[in-house]
Amino acid sequence: MHQRATVGAAALLVAGILAGCSSPDAASHAPKDTTPVDRGTWPAQTVESGLAKGLRLPLAAYTPTYGDQVEVNTALGTLQTRCMAEYGFTVDLPSSAVTPPPTNDTNIERRYGITDRAQARKYGYLLPPEQRETTQETDLDLPAVQVEVLTGHTKPAQAAAPEGGDGSYVGATGATEPARAEVNGKKLRSGGCIGWSKRQLKTDDFDTGLITQLASKSLSDSRPAEPVENAVKEWSACMKGKGRKVPDPYRAIEQGLADVKGDDPTRNAIELALDDIDCKKQTRLVRVWFTEESTVQRRLIEENKSRLDDVKKRSDEVIEAARAVK
Repeated sequence: MHQRATVGAAALLVAGILAGCSSPDAASHAPKDTTPVDRGTWPAQTVESGLAKGLRLPLAAYTPTYGDQVEVNTALGTLQTRCMAEYGFTVDLPSSAVTPPPTNDTNIERRYGITDRAQARKYGYLLPPEQRETTQETDLDLPAVQVEVLTGHTKPAQAAAPEGGDGSYVGATGATEPARAEVNGKKLRSGGCIGWSKRQLKTDDFDTGLITQLASKSLSDSRPAEPVENAVKEWSACMKGKGRKVPDPYRAIEQGLADVKGDDPTRNAIELALDDIDCKKQTRLVRVWFTEESTVQRRLIEENKSRLDDVKKRSDEVIEAARAVK
């Protein structure tokens, strides 16, 4: 199953994609990234087609949207760029929304296996090509002094080339030391510009780990429920009638993803995917499982209401602070 990164994780990505630094004779404000962002590729908060159309789990109310993640990540990048400029360095940040995740915040499209017949007819169990593309992150290839200003520690040491190699191998050991005290007459900030930017937005408080934990628990706790168990058995029997031996939808995914030729699904993988979805529709598996998991999530929300409300309050504050960064 595809996983969504939390906003906290997204914020940390900024640390690894800074590149293109210029000479120390930088302006006080480095130019912002102007890469056009196609919001049309962003995942919808509510599924718009297939068997999961219109479904939205209760925990989604506490989950930051992809747009929220972009707001926070963009603000962090802006703050880090300005911070670096204060030390005389200009950096260019790639767009924080070039490669959106393939699914919505709760992954409802594929939470119970594939659900969109139109996609399955074209791609089997694979994601559409535009969702398979990934943006290559630019290595943190900055001069040593700029790494110190950015991170608050030295550039990772390079590993020695392996014996028998051609001498072109370069790898980082990960070993670092605390950064120097000051650069260009200005004292370095604790944690570098990255640490400083996170403190400005208080992203360390933006922890959606509880939501992820509860969402995982609701899925596993709902699986043994009698209605779900019966629906999965009916689905498996339906698949058997089509000549497919698969005990549950996740096993079907494994078979389908293993049956590819190059970057494309085989005809058999596509037919398996279509049989899978047809049997889900016949047995109402997606709707049954969604109903049971929603019941579990409502219980978990009630049991963790104060903690969830606190997470939501703090995440809203971080997003509001991010939107105030211009």
